[in-house]
Amino acid sequence: MHLATYLGLLDEGEKTLAASFRQVAEGHAEEADVYHLCNRLAAECDRHREHLAPAVARYGEQKVEEPEDLHAEGLTTTRTGGVGLLRDLHDLYLLVCYLDIAWTVVGQAAKAARDKELIGIVDHCEGETSTQLKWLKTRMKEAAPQALIVAS
Repeated sequence: MHLATYLGLLDEGEKTLAASFRQVAEGHAEEADVYHLCNRLAAECDRHREHLAPAVARYGEQKVEEPEDLHAEGLTTTRTGGVGLLRDLHDLYLLVCYLDIAWTVVGQAAKAARDKELIGIVDHCEGETSTQLKWLKTRMKEAAPQALIVAS
């Protein structure tokens, strides 16, 4: 059974995303909404890992050594200015997309295994992940005109 591989991807991915949200929050603290929302979303990622813990205990968690382009890389620095914010939000969006499809894949496996507990975990976490995507997309739409058109 390879479910442990995807549980490992989810657990590590949520950990990476939480750290990345916190990095963007601190790097763009002058943007109050970004600071507060990114910190809230980081805490949400921490809770996703807590929710996932029973499934990891039951199925295991396999860490896979992969080439760099096959796993989510977190943000270790933030850029400055309007374009920097836009790029950092874009990077967060890509990380959340990575997790969104991982939750979908695990959800399909949970349904095939008829694991009601895991189905519930996935439904909850996948819903919150979808909301993260919507916020990031909305915030990028808001930032794009100022960052890309207005002279700096």
